[in-house]
Amino acid sequence: MSTTELAEIPFFPPDLFEGDRAVLLRLLRETGTSASQRFILGEQTAAFERELGESLGGAEVVACGSGTSALTLVLAAMEVGPGDEVVVPAFGCAPLASSVLSVGARPVFADIDPWTMVIDPLAAAERIGPRTKALLPAHMFSVMADLPAFAELARRHGLRLLEDSAVAQGGVLEGRPAGLWGEAGVYSFVQVKTFGMPGEGGAVVTRDAELGRAVRMLRNHGQDGRTRFTHHRIGWNSRFDELQAAFQRHRLPGLADRLSRRAAIARYYTERFAPLAERGVLAPPPGTEGRCFYVYTLLAERREALRAHLARRGVASHAYYPQALPRQPAFAPYVLPGDGWPAAERAAERALSIPVYPHLTDGQIVRIADAVCDFPFN
Repeated sequence: MSTTELAEIPFFPPDLFEGDRAVLLRLLRETGTSASQRFILGEQTAAFERELGESLGGAEVVACGSGTSALTLVLAAMEVGPGDEVVVPAFGCAPLASSVLSVGARPVFADIDPWTMVIDPLAAAERIGPRTKALLPAHMFSVMADLPAFAELARRHGLRLLEDSAVAQGGVLEGRPAGLWGEAGVYSFVQVKTFGMPGEGGAVVTRDAELGRAVRMLRNHGQDGRTRFTHHRIGWNSRFDELQAAFQRHRLPGLADRLSRRAAIARYYTERFAPLAERGVLAPPPGTEGRCFYVYTLLAERREALRAHLARRGVASHAYYPQALPRQPAFAPYVLPGDGWPAAERAAERALSIPVYPHLTDGQIVRIADAVCDFPFN
């Protein structure tokens, strides 16, 4: 192996956009010297929304300041508010609950599937009550949630369906892209996501034009884009940056190839790790249907020992969400006494993610897999 191959393999590399340095610098100058002097919500943002929407088969896209604010804006546009409840996963990122609370509603936590780590539709169904207004399933790590089941659940109970697809851009389930199973979905463009950029940003995607218009108004202090300083609703500041829009337009054509590389790496890992299930390390389910390889996450009985072993081998790893959401101090006040989420709490103890970003070399991929397989299981 070369010296480069023997160097530490970071979980996320510090040079994610090094290959686009010249383009980014050119776009920075062009944005800063443009005659329009629009640094937010200008022609680049409009073009980016249009092009991303076209790539999704004609969806309405509203670029926002972050994936988190996108969730909040959609909930507000759906008129979820005080007195309402929203069923959310018990395992995942804080905005699943905080966005619900930010519009005055209450998150109700449902347990997850113990293998895929996505919210279990049967557990979610048990949490539906007279105040339930919406379902908020989320895709996790490398597996899309069971959106056909959630779509049916929402239809049967007359609920709004918002899809947190922040980590799943590029995933497809039954021919439908992640983000377009519910009334709306959200993407995150933070650096390490599948369509990340060098900054904060996100988007709402929907086929409901009226819902899209409402979100577009709410992201800009309730203004409709036609008359400044006329505020039709109480809104937020969640506007998209023109430089980032231009950069994402540049990178959009290469997204499919980057996603394909992620999937190929994941396929190799899954094949290598299949024999480890009987030894306490469980890989994600195999296959490509409903997959979105943002990160590749193992379930390890001895997670901390495995993490230390990988570090000694020069492989960085990361334990996401080491505490179930309802056990977090911020959200514990909204939990009913005696409630429990055993699968979520097991995942919080066992989940360990390893590198899967597209510019890993073949040698690095083999080295990572070798390190996992060489773990002393006994």
